[in-house]
Amino acid sequence: MARTRIKVCGVRDVEAIDACAEAGVDAIGLMLIERSPRYIQPEDAFELSGVLPPFMSAVAVVADLSVDQFNDMEQRCPAPLVQLHGSESEKTVQSCGPGVVKAFRYEDATIATQLPRWNAIDEVDAILVDGSAGGEGKSFEWGRLAEAIDAMDQTPGGPLLKPLIVAGGLTPETVGDAIRSLRPYAVDVSSGVESEPGVKDPVRIRAFAEAVAQADSA
Repeated sequence: MARTRIKVCGVRDVEAIDACAEAGVDAIGLMLIERSPRYIQPEDAFELSGVLPPFMSAVAVVADLSVDQFNDMEQRCPAPLVQLHGSESEKTVQSCGPGVVKAFRYEDATIATQLPRWNAIDEVDAILVDGSAGGEGKSFEWGRLAEAIDAMDQTPGGPLLKPLIVAGGLTPETVGDAIRSLRPYAVDVSSGVESEPGVKDPVRIRAFAEAVAQADSA
């Protein structure tokens, strides 16, 4: 099985970048959604992206921007990937791509339509399913998402072709179960590796990375 990639979202300082680099994290998320406690100005986010070590990527995280607002953000904080974490339309997503990670919250009632919806759009490079619909740090039953993915094989749209990223409720203690259930391309963690909102904990980042490696090797 391929190695599960790791993204740590809501990184706000060089110390957190150093901790991610030491743990072997693949990508960091730069939170450009103003309502988030992990929000940073686009110019500050761009400065942080400039100190990333080789082979670590930056992902700009935005939500519900118009195409003009998106273009302005890209001028202020260019990033190789952008995570659209709102209720963007297909047309908006297409206009913002390529290089788009389309994120949406898991809901039993909509998962069977959301997966094929974004799977069909060429400009979407990966799909992120966020399990935190019940509040930050909450997860869902991984098996239900696995069933929805399996069911796509029997639909006209065909199987899930986009890389799957899983988020929501992931911690060093729970990420192994998510990997064993879903075999995702990547896992995305934020509050699960923090000592308080917005403050990353190097010890928990390292423990998270170790838990991912253990699940991959099991």
